[in-house]
Amino acid sequence: MKNTSQNNEQAQNSLQIAQRVLQIEAEAVLQLAQRLDACFNQATSLILQCQGRVVVSGMGKSGHIGNKIASTFASTGTPAFFMHPAEASHGDLGMMTAQDVMLAISNSGESDELLAIMPALKRLGVKIVAMSSNPNSSLS
Repeated sequence: MKNTSQNNEQAQNSLQIAQRVLQIEAEAVLQLAQRLDACFNQATSLILQCQGRVVVSGMGKSGHIGNKIASTFASTGTPAFFMHPAEASHGDLGMMTAQDVMLAISNSGESDELLAIMPALKRLGVKIVAMSSNPNSSLS
């Protein structure tokens, strides 16, 4: 009898935790909606008008997210691939052309590996969309 009572209590606790997590996530998404501005329109226009490929790059967690973004673009008809920023500076940038758009993702906006490839991307004439939580970062 005691075991069933504990299981019910644990299930109720788990349910409450899950509901709270979803509420926190929902609030975070609503806060993000408030941060969208004209830069969002510019970014989407660059991607929609891209004559080459959308190349997504990021380090660590941002890289994992970027890999998924590139995969989603590709599976929905936008030519795209993920480029690891550390590999980019060791020759992979040669795959990029002036018709491509680079989507550079960094939470801090200070990722050394991404910042290191920005001058080369600019020399190639690649258009760059930066995603960062810090609008005053070096990447932004």
